[in-house]
Amino acid sequence: MAEAGRILVLGLGNPDRGDDAVGRAVAQALRGALPADVEVEECAGEATDILARLERVDTVLIIDACASGAPAGTAHRFEAGRAPLPQAAFGASTHGFGLHEAIELARALGQLPPRCVVYAIEGAAFETGAALSPVVAAAVAEVAGRIRAELAAATDRPGAGPCMKLR
Repeated sequence: MAEAGRILVLGLGNPDRGDDAVGRAVAQALRGALPADVEVEECAGEATDILARLERVDTVLIIDACASGAPAGTAHRFEAGRAPLPQAAFGASTHGFGLHEAIELARALGQLPPRCVVYAIEGAAFETGAALSPVVAAAVAEVAGRIRAELAAATDRPGAGPCMKLR
């Protein structure tokens, strides 16, 4: 069961696989920029690790790289609590059994947080040892800003339910 109002921002990725590290880069950009009661964590993106981090969370915003064919650096936002993630965008995960599978397993087990939002940034290069490509690195600030705005709007919205309201 979720702890009332617990909010987690979770950046996924492998820091040694180029653009795959973008979720972690967004999490790092958000550290210290969000209210103290919003937790910011990073993980490699293995399904079991994601599932464990979703326990007792009321709202989760997850950031990961994707490869749907859109231009590199394109930021997508999915309401994963309402509908499955498009498997085509997340099917080629460098995590193996990754985000798409973790969310769908959590949904099937009744463990998906009431509010689950995924920000996915199109990657360009996933080679071992590579850094973020410039276009994907530029998307880090954009997505961090969108997440800050989304959390701020949730706080300011009159009548926001416990899934949305920061405490």
